[in-house]
Amino acid sequence: MILINRHMGNRYVSFFFACLVFFGLFHAFYSKIAVFVPALSPFLFPTLTIFLLVFHLFIAFFMAMKYWCDKDRVFLLAIAFAFAGSAILLAGTMSNFPGWLNPYGTHRINYNDAMIFFMMRNIMMACLFILATVLFTLRHYPLTRLMYKFIIGGIYIFTTTMITLTWLWSSHSSLLSLDLVNNESRQMTVLWSQVVNIILIVLWITALITMLAITRLRNLFWVSGSFLCVCYVITLATLLSSDHVEGFAWYHSRLFETTATLLIIFALLHDVFSLYRVSHLKYQQSYQNSIRDALTRLYNRSYFYESLSHSLSTTSASKPVSVIVSDLDRFKRINDTYGHLQGDKVLQFVANLLMDSVRPQDIAARIGGEEFVLLLPNTSSEAAKQVAERIRVTLSSFDRETTHGELPEPITISMGIYTAQSPMVTAEECVERADKAMYEAKATGRNRVVVFK
Repeated sequence: MILINRHMGNRYVSFFFACLVFFGLFHAFYSKIAVFVPALSPFLFPTLTIFLLVFHLFIAFFMAMKYWCDKDRVFLLAIAFAFAGSAILLAGTMSNFPGWLNPYGTHRINYNDAMIFFMMRNIMMACLFILATVLFTLRHYPLTRLMYKFIIGGIYIFTTTMITLTWLWSSHSSLLSLDLVNNESRQMTVLWSQVVNIILIVLWITALITMLAITRLRNLFWVSGSFLCVCYVITLATLLSSDHVEGFAWYHSRLFETTATLLIIFALLHDVFSLYRVSHLKYQQSYQNSIRDALTRLYNRSYFYESLSHSLSTTSASKPVSVIVSDLDRFKRINDTYGHLQGDKVLQFVANLLMDSVRPQDIAARIGGEEFVLLLPNTSSEAAKQVAERIRVTLSSFDRETTHGELPEPITISMGIYTAQSPMVTAEECVERADKAMYEAKATGRNRVVVFK
């Protein structure tokens, strides 16, 4: 328990240290470009807002796709709605900058509406982040259909309600009103500076603490989510030092939010590639298990015949294909005398010998109990006989002492060879003829190699 707590403490320390490093680097970067802000101010904020809108749409789509792949992780849907709703409110924010493409026009910018959209967007995202973190605790509990519909319906109703309230509070509707910025002087009101901003900071800190306590930063996904919470806390804290909507703090906070969101996208893409790598490795393992013998890890019968058929399609006199069928002599006596466990060790020993005795392009397979087969492309009959003889001699030279008990007694092997020089012969005929040569080797004394004629 002490080690676990120490590990968790180190993880939290590393996380906050990384956040401090990022914020420090960003602050240094912004200090270098701050001199250009006055010249870019007519279109800097709307441009950053458009980038942020696109980034949030991307994240929302990404989360929705992850949820679609695993419906049990309903917490992903809450995050998807958070970013989708944020994108909608960012689009509403853009509607308050009608002349941003023409900085010399006479279009009036509604800063108060922009601040209302900003406030409601933060409230909605923070609440949905907290909800997603709570729902994460239910990932291993089967939800009833009613509970499932209740959660999804609640997320949808909350998101649409927040968007609707934003519209009603803005100048698009006369039903409600909220003054956060004076559009004439462009000064932030006391309501924003001393109430709303503080509430938003507390809300994001609550989301951060909830996420850290429940998820414990167990993977990059939740590290990214916690990092985003820190970013919004810093963004809002930066705005505390400004009482003017076009001050440096405002552009600083929006650029920071956009940059941090871009890093979140990179983290999510890393998560995608990591999942792809794991999935690919699992696929490779599954594929290898499907084509290999479970005991010896040699290729199995079906893969051997498929490979042989493919090799025979290009066979010619100049590109012969040799097949070596081999069978352990008196193997039944090994099982009867020493047991099947020892017999399995013998098969594994012989399988390793076969794999070590052939080229990378050759194929060693187990096609029966103690029956093995080798596929040697571009190998003449004489060359195949040399390979078989080398294997036979090497195997017969081992005993219990030299193999540290893997072979309870000296083992011999009988081998038959057939070399195909025409694509007209089938895979089954090749194996049948090599098999006949192997049985001839057994009939004439065992522990020998016979070439089919």
